[in-house]
Amino acid sequence: MIDPKEIHLARERISPYIRRTPVFRSYYLSTLCDGDVYLKVESLQITGSFKVRGAFNKLLNLSKDEAEKGIITASSGNHAQAIGLSSEKLGISAKIIVPTNTPRNKLDKIRKYNVELVLLGDNYDESELKALELAEKENRTWISPYNDELIIAGQGTIISEVYEELQKVDSILVPIGGGGLISGIAIATKDVYSNAKVIGIQTEACPTMYESIKAGKIIDIEMFDSVADGVWGGIEKDSITFDITKDFVDEIVVVKEETIKKAISVIWKNEEFVTEASGAMAITPILDNPEKFKDKVVVCVISGGNIDKELFDEIITQY
Repeated sequence: MIDPKEIHLARERISPYIRRTPVFRSYYLSTLCDGDVYLKVESLQITGSFKVRGAFNKLLNLSKDEAEKGIITASSGNHAQAIGLSSEKLGISAKIIVPTNTPRNKLDKIRKYNVELVLLGDNYDESELKALELAEKENRTWISPYNDELIIAGQGTIISEVYEELQKVDSILVPIGGGGLISGIAIATKDVYSNAKVIGIQTEACPTMYESIKAGKIIDIEMFDSVADGVWGGIEKDSITFDITKDFVDEIVVVKEETIKKAISVIWKNEEFVTEASGAMAITPILDNPEKFKDKVVVCVISGGNIDKELFDEIITQY
């Protein structure tokens, strides 16, 4: 298990490379639930998401041999951009495997960095398998988007920043995909806010972690298309994020796709900043059940802001 000290060390290690993101009180959400709701805005992080925290922490810890071999990962979104930026800054050769159906705008964002981009696999899970095969074949260092202690520790630095501004927190709301973000946040939260509840959010289109926790083991489930592509996909069979989530996360809430779209619009119309669907998921439990957070101090981790402009425009017009 990850020692909270590793999160403090990660904070020191990555601070020259990342942005300290703001924490601010949402008047709209606070009024809605009659509590105090704060947004930790990782959509304003470098590359537009929290992922650079874990990426820099991992790459800064590579041995000389691991770095010289070059690295390989799989992602079509925020993790790919984070690896692109961090590998370029640190002078490490990087290959990124993305699904063949990845939209052009996402490919263009990844191509901004000095990386080798390869299209393989029909979806993320297939791309990850291809990347793991290539890692062995080409003797490259595999960088998991979530199943890695250093990646997780880097993501946990979000709470270090929150604690410096808020000494009392009752609940922390966090989107869940593979579990890297919520694992780091849960460990850090239980270290500094001993009584705070960590609540994870998954979409009904892909509740892999929720169903796995219910089953007592990592399972494969049927997944459907989701507006929240940042949290779409399965979980590696040996992923440490499963046990961390099981032991440190108090509750997982599964929300409807419609609520996620509404959340994007609510944030834009009331807070005036753009968030992607997976980032907006953090406020959905408040929209669905405001009474649950009455008189509570709540922190919502807005994990990213990278959303297709046409999709964003469509959503805020509808909602």
